[in-house]
Amino acid sequence: MNASLRSAASPAEILQRLIRFDTTNPPGRERPCIAYIAELLAATGVPATWLAVDPERPNLVARFTGEGTAPPLLLYGHVDVVTTAEQVWQHPPFEGLIADGYLWGRGALDMKGGIAMMLAALLRLVADGARPAGDVLLAILSDEEGAGTHGAKHVVEQHAMLLANVRHAIGEFGGFSLTFKGRRFYPVMVAEKQTCCLRTVLRGPGGHGSLPFRGTAMGRLGRVLTAVDSWRLPVHIHPVVAHFITELSGALPPVPRWLLRRLLNPVWTDRVLDLLGENGRLFDPMLRDTVAATVVRGGHKLNVIPSEIELELDGRLLPGHLPEDLLRPLRTLAGPGAEITVTRYDPGPSTFDLSLYADLAAVLRECDGEGIPVPFLLTGTTDARFFHRLGIQTYGFLPMKLPPEFNFIGTIHAADERVPVSALEFGTDALGRFLRRYGRPAA
Repeated sequence: MNASLRSAASPAEILQRLIRFDTTNPPGRERPCIAYIAELLAATGVPATWLAVDPERPNLVARFTGEGTAPPLLLYGHVDVVTTAEQVWQHPPFEGLIADGYLWGRGALDMKGGIAMMLAALLRLVADGARPAGDVLLAILSDEEGAGTHGAKHVVEQHAMLLANVRHAIGEFGGFSLTFKGRRFYPVMVAEKQTCCLRTVLRGPGGHGSLPFRGTAMGRLGRVLTAVDSWRLPVHIHPVVAHFITELSGALPPVPRWLLRRLLNPVWTDRVLDLLGENGRLFDPMLRDTVAATVVRGGHKLNVIPSEIELELDGRLLPGHLPEDLLRPLRTLAGPGAEITVTRYDPGPSTFDLSLYADLAAVLRECDGEGIPVPFLLTGTTDARFFHRLGIQTYGFLPMKLPPEFNFIGTIHAADERVPVSALEFGTDALGRFLRRYGRPAA
């Protein structure tokens, strides 16, 4: 065992260093953060390749040599983070302070914490002299919080040869514990929705504010916003969601079990969501395409009625669905004369592969005998959509055993983003166990 290398493999200490690099995107400037990671890897003698469109926004791909008895495995994550502007924090967001058992800072959950666990697990593997069955590729990426242009998209489109023969990957977003009705579940992401951004232009008569019209663009905007706010698109039961709800409900007492399983009947879905109240927010976007109004542009002067208003909408499509599945009902909602265009569509995987899921679930059960793994469809998007173009299935697997009261999803991108220090050790142990298990016959 390499004692000095193992002592350097503290996920909390690595995360503190990562957080202290301000990689807010935009502008990103991920290079110093990635250079620190390159130094850590250099101490192990692991070769790494720098890839960049912009030298200040690079990516790093390192290869840990395995025994060659299994296909290579990809671990990947991003070091850019979202803004902290206009947020009030208890502790400075780029200080990496440990207080009250938590490590505080932007990126603690999304996703520098995950990278710290990956690095620590790999460093411990090397320190112990262990070799995985297949090569392990570690990709540290820029620009996930943007469009991925400088990050995963560039790696996939320009350097696919580095990922030859990779069929499976570990990344975000999953593995964290979720306490529901007193039981602890570990959702493992195996599928995700697709981004479909839309722009709607609404027009109507304009003129002097002292001479109001009826049927103005502003009035049409009000009606559209009110409709979108209460809009429920048709229910579609994706196979992963059916599996998720079935596994989840199976661990619950009879009454909540019966209620949750009614979600899988489109006749009952919306009634059950209403009965679930706030808890229904977890399930609703998994069961349908969604659209949210996010940006409005229009009007330039207080006393001038604008003749044109622009509305931007954030649409999310279930796997296999297409932009037309949103455009068609939105045209009906907006009424005649509305101009609706797709401004960005990132097609994601329409299929999924569960061949590694059993191993991931087994690791979670080893680490937490009371935990219940469940497959999960992410209602957002990750860099998985780019790697899928190469035939790579991503599993969101960054395990964290969290306190029941901790709101993981509500803490991401918010003020006071933080992670329990104990959760970092839990995740490092789980990832290490999986790397030792990967590609080997079941014991």
